[in-house]
Amino acid sequence: MATKWDTGHVNPVLSLAISKERVIASGAESGELTIWSEQGSPISKLHLKGEEDVTGVTFSPVSHYKLYAAHGETVAVLDIRASGEPLETFSINQEEINCLSVNETDSLLAAADDSGTVKVLDLQSKKVCRTLQRHTNICSAVAFRPHRPQSLVSCGLDMQVMLWHVQKARPLWLTNLQHLAQDEEDLDLHQSPGQLFNPPLAHSLSVSSCGNVFCCGAEDGKIRSFRITGTRFEEEVCFKAHTQGVSQVRFLEQDPGQTLLLSGGNDGRICLWNLGKDAVQPQKSQKHHHPKKSASKAKAKTAPSVGSSLCIEHGEKVNWILGAELQGSKVVLVADPSNVISVYQLGEL
Repeated sequence: MATKWDTGHVNPVLSLAISKERVIASGAESGELTIWSEQGSPISKLHLKGEEDVTGVTFSPVSHYKLYAAHGETVAVLDIRASGEPLETFSINQEEINCLSVNETDSLLAAADDSGTVKVLDLQSKKVCRTLQRHTNICSAVAFRPHRPQSLVSCGLDMQVMLWHVQKARPLWLTNLQHLAQDEEDLDLHQSPGQLFNPPLAHSLSVSSCGNVFCCGAEDGKIRSFRITGTRFEEEVCFKAHTQGVSQVRFLEQDPGQTLLLSGGNDGRICLWNLGKDAVQPQKSQKHHHPKKSASKAKAKTAPSVGSSLCIEHGEKVNWILGAELQGSKVVLVADPSNVISVYQLGEL
């Protein structure tokens, strides 16, 4: 049974974040922003100006009291110790922002929007230092890589996944999930009828703590794990995770080996996956093969090692998931189309 945090919002909750001090932030429709204690009690509530949906929240990795919140085309910077107006606001995007990411030095912020553009804001000069334009549809997720503050990955509804360096105007490497899906279907003997009509629109991604592995969740219900080598990446693992689109993937931060991945889907399920050490730990350098051949061989070899250690029937479409350790227990926080945050115990992992 889930614990319900039901006193923080009136409108549906869209986004979640946690600081290193175990303070939780949640953003909701109509500009609602709530700060929570780890016990699930609201510390403060705020309505951002304009009342646009708060689609992304993330804490500074350096200053634990600094929170970035995306609402509409604007990024607000807040001090969670003060319940007043934002310290600063940046109107940097032309369309609604879907995802925010801050690098580990708190020097750059990336904002992905509905136009497919990723704006990179220099937090010291307070100016946009790079505009990354290559997605041809909504850019749904963006994430900086740990240990590489100038490097980030993005994905979108154009079915493309891209690796960027902030100093470059073009992606260093990109992959079209539709092309990968065609190779995967050639190997998948358990193909579900009608799956060809469910394109792999990319909804979410998460980068592991090593910075060399990231996972992407897509509309075809599959999760794909990629390994970055230098200026390129290749698919290593692909597995069917949900019966509908995978709206959220998130590495469990409390897992030292970063082999555990949380996923949430439009089928109302929350699952915990063990990718195995081979999928996330650094490997010896290998000669680069043709991307399609490499991806197919990797999938055939490693897919059987992926297993689900937990599956929760939440029952509602998942807007956001967040793994955390609260009051000494490992939990997953879930936001859905309701105004309630559900908290599930993960037990001993």
